[in-house]
Amino acid sequence: MSDKKLCAAFAIAGAFATAVALAETAKAANDQEKCFGVSLKGKNDCAAGPGTSCAGTSKTNYQGDAWKYVPKGTCTSIVTPKGKGSLEPISH
Repeated sequence: MSDKKLCAAFAIAGAFATAVALAETAKAANDQEKCFGVSLKGKNDCAAGPGTSCAGTSKTNYQGDAWKYVPKGTCTSIVTPKGKGSLEPISH
């Protein structure tokens, strides 16, 4: 395969991967909500406070400033050892 064809194939694959990621993000925004204080250590989807980069960076289970996507309308009914999930960051 020539370099031009290989570059074109990688460009197409990259564009496809980007489109899939954007579609997943849009689906999550419509069907799910951010729920703070319910993720396990290192399993958050984002927002884990100062000194963290984002997804997968929570330092403790049920960290109040880290969120996880959950089905819309279920967040505040999730019960953890530290209390219920919240639609806003919580302090424990």
